Amino acid sequence: MIQDATLQLPELKQLRQRAALVGGIAIVLCLAGGFANAERFFRSYLFAYVYWTGIAIGSLAIMMLHHLSGGGWGMMIRRLLEAATRTLPLVAVLFLPVALGIGHLYEWAHPEVVQADKILQHKTPYLNVPFFLARTIFYFLSWIVLAHFLNRWSRQQDETGDPALAGRMETLSGPGLVLFGATATFASFDWVMSLEPHWFSTIFGLSFMVGQVLTAFPFAIAMTAFLSSRKPMSEAVSALHFHDLGKLTLAFVMLWAYLSFSQFLIIWSGNLPEETPYYLKRLTGGWQFFQLALILFHFALPFILLLSRSLKRSGAKLVKVAGLILFMRFVDLYVQIIPAGHHAELHFHWMDLAAPIGIGGVWLSAFLRQLESRPVLPIRDPHFAEALESGH
Repeated sequence: MIQDATLQLPELKQLRQRAALVGGIAIVLCLAGGFANAERFFRSYLFAYVYWTGIAIGSLAIMMLHHLSGGGWGMMIRRLLEAATRTLPLVAVLFLPVALGIGHLYEWAHPEVVQADKILQHKTPYLNVPFFLARTIFYFLSWIVLAHFLNRWSRQQDETGDPALAGRMETLSGPGLVLFGATATFASFDWVMSLEPHWFSTIFGLSFMVGQVLTAFPFAIAMTAFLSSRKPMSEAVSALHFHDLGKLTLAFVMLWAYLSFSQFLIIWSGNLPEETPYYLKRLTGGWQFFQLALILFHFALPFILLLSRSLKRSGAKLVKVAGLILFMRFVDLYVQIIPAGHHAELHFHWMDLAAPIGIGGVWLSAFLRQLESRPVLPIRDPHFAEALESGH
């Protein structure tokens, strides 16, 4: 039985400092670029922001799912997920540039545009700046409160070993998942779908949530593989745990593909003038190659690779598939956000790369700080011994 769950990785502090430095430099460069091209700065920032936010809120969803369902897979990555959710206050602060750039990002924020558009006039009770900001505050308050109590009880479990705390976390996770589903759905409508307010999709919210989870799962796999060669993770994580994580990732890859294709098929076959321009824009002007890449490398290749039992049981191999999915999540969000508005033709801007590096460096630094602050394994959880034995 593992006696000490303290992470033994002295170079983690240096890694954290480097991430913060690189992220800070990239953000400064983006801010400088914003003076020359404010519209592209805010769009690039939003694209990067939604990606990294996905890891934090996707981790919250996976954590609650684990508390409800159990399983050794979740026990091994629980502290990684908790560390990611404790970055949510920082994520809320990082939303400020989006709030400041509403006028550059969303056409419904301009009264003169709304007055000339009957459809936007009809949506004004929902799509207006004060209500948009109020909803965003509610989303973050909901996520932060859920993360606070789950992390608080988890820490108390480390200190006291009280078995009743596991029941508390399970009890909160049920309604918490319902609340998460509602808030994440409306956040997707507000932050991404309203970039093109004439377009709508009833599947979009669910597809967005699955995408967030599909960003968090590969990230957790990559971090687990990285830590599995160091104590105490090396004494706990086994091939069976990686196998379970690989199977869950495969399930979400298939679910993402099913929802994405369903949305495309329904809109394309309906052939409505309010809906089809969304795909027409993304199937021309060079964007069609991104769509082909999503089919091949976000679904087909990971699907084929994750069918392999031996691959899923190897952390070194599985992390490569996780890395591919993480990269393709960038591509998916890039195609959703950048072409919105007047960007019909593909035009890559250097801030499209600098913004993800900037926000990612700052977020990773905060994540690693949180990871260092607590034991990396919940060894006093009443189900930990069972999870440990089942993997060996």
